[in-house]
Amino acid sequence: MGLTVTEKIIKDHIITGKLERGTEIGIRIDQTLTQDSTGTMAYLQFEALGIDRVKTKKSVAYIDHNMLQAGPENADDHLYIQTVAKKYGVYFSRPGNGICHQVHLERFGVPGDTLLGSDSHTPTCGGLGMLAMGAGGLDVAVAMAGGEYFITMPQIVKVELRGRLNPGVAAKDIILEVLKKVGVKGGLNRVFEYTGEGIKHLSVPERATITNMGAELGATTSIFPSDDMTYRFLKAQKRKEDFREIVADEGAIYDDEIIIDLDELEPMVACPHSPGNVVPVSTLKDIKVDQVAIGSCTNSSYMDLMKVAKILDGNTVAEDVSLVISPGSRQVLNMLAENGALSKLIAAGARILECGCGPCIGMGQAPSTNGVSLRTFNRNFKGRSGTPSANVYLSSPEVAAVSAIRGYITNPIYYDVWDLEMEDLEEFKINDNLIVEPIKDIEDIEVIRGPNIKPFPKSDALESRLMGKVLIKVGDDITTDHIMPSNASLLPYRSNIPYLADYCMTPCDPEFPIRARENGGGIIVAGSNYGQGSSREHAALVPLYLGIKAVIAKSFARIHRENLINNGILPLVFANQSDFDNMVTLDELVLENLLEQIEDGKITAKNKTRDEEYILLLDISERQKDILIAGGLLNWMRS
Repeated sequence: MGLTVTEKIIKDHIITGKLERGTEIGIRIDQTLTQDSTGTMAYLQFEALGIDRVKTKKSVAYIDHNMLQAGPENADDHLYIQTVAKKYGVYFSRPGNGICHQVHLERFGVPGDTLLGSDSHTPTCGGLGMLAMGAGGLDVAVAMAGGEYFITMPQIVKVELRGRLNPGVAAKDIILEVLKKVGVKGGLNRVFEYTGEGIKHLSVPERATITNMGAELGATTSIFPSDDMTYRFLKAQKRKEDFREIVADEGAIYDDEIIIDLDELEPMVACPHSPGNVVPVSTLKDIKVDQVAIGSCTNSSYMDLMKVAKILDGNTVAEDVSLVISPGSRQVLNMLAENGALSKLIAAGARILECGCGPCIGMGQAPSTNGVSLRTFNRNFKGRSGTPSANVYLSSPEVAAVSAIRGYITNPIYYDVWDLEMEDLEEFKINDNLIVEPIKDIEDIEVIRGPNIKPFPKSDALESRLMGKVLIKVGDDITTDHIMPSNASLLPYRSNIPYLADYCMTPCDPEFPIRARENGGGIIVAGSNYGQGSSREHAALVPLYLGIKAVIAKSFARIHRENLINNGILPLVFANQSDFDNMVTLDELVLENLLEQIEDGKITAKNKTRDEEYILLLDISERQKDILIAGGLLNWMRS
């Protein structure tokens, strides 16, 4: 039987388990990446493992999320990451070098390798033919220490692309179409593997746009084959020695199939407040735009911004529109500066931001009150932009650029007065002088910890009886931004869990931290897809600090569920989902004989307040049961 691209890479890396759908497997990780929002905690956890040097082929630490230095906190964290990277054998990408996913695609990604990153958009490198996955910081720390990464052997969905994109239609529209078909919950324990004649016309940066936003499906990852297009990209990056062809065998069997006819695809947009709320741009009428933001790890490549420059050339941004552009890497910015495209962007009225995440994570450029912001980013969750009342739409760079000129969300196919055909570059400008390589002589390296870096909370071994009150009841699609906000005022405290605890769950209920402390911790009750969005482990660590013992939900997002387990918090699922309706905040729940019930995977919870019983499911592996009983992954590894 033929193998898919996904199966070939997993087969080459599997250490524990078999290629059987739905079973737990452990795979070897070749590369890791971290960024400064999650990296500080990941390296604190790595240090706690007591390993003298990373065991991966290559690990890279990036500074890209928060480079604003209004106080010493960010600079202190960056210095900690830089010194800990040097001590333990990690490459360090300095501030200004670019967004981790864009730079990793350009300079480090290798077809056929596995990549684990403490960022949910790590699947970007699937555009190169890597098996690239996002995870919590502790999982990345374990991988750096040489440990396996455990996942459920996923179903593999074949996404067949037929035909070719028409002018004005972009790779972003392909992934928005997939989101329209599948939704933000449709990717759980699935890999989306792209095939078909249509992929031959998609460059690696275009493929990376698609795999990047596969994270919004909730998927394990997304991947393209490594083919001639991959070779041409790596050759242009002067890395042709990294190329390896990996294509699916003829007759490879997939678990599901999606067919997209690129000839019939039209420009799409995701409407507020979900990446899955997708409609054709042509259906939106008279939506006035206050802000346009172009960039992020989804759409900040050289090709993206060259198209934007062509559209803006000779035009002026509409009077009432603020246009901001953040190049994805210093390589992109340098090349735009040398060929004159940067001058065209500036002349049209664009404001050029630093090469980093910036507005995508709410770090500056918050829209006006009730403002409409059109962004080429990957997420438009309510309040993520920094303005809770803003309406954020997601689109391709083509839609964004035309809309910036007109002042309204506009379909670019009706304004096709430019030639956007882009030939593959034969050579990118290579300058890696902001990447600090590891050194061998580390005896004199001192890891510098600023006063804002506090110890991460640790969980105790699970006891046989768990009792706690329902501290909050929330609905569906609660994101990690809801659980632990990471806005411009809070991100500098990413390494200070006690400080962040005062803001846990406050977008849902400002009184939650007070209630948690008054009751000595307790239980969170939630709807479906709890914990979607960022891989940020703080959404588990901060509740742990506040004494959260369990989360009972209709369903969980993959990475957040793993983060809860890794930190010793029970992720329980309603057997009867209507029981969700019966629970009320401050109901007192008791789980007796917990250790025995965990072995069963079926747990009875008694509601003492209402004299009711609920059956809760814990569908996890034997390894994960041991981790929970031990009180988390670090405790389990030590024991």
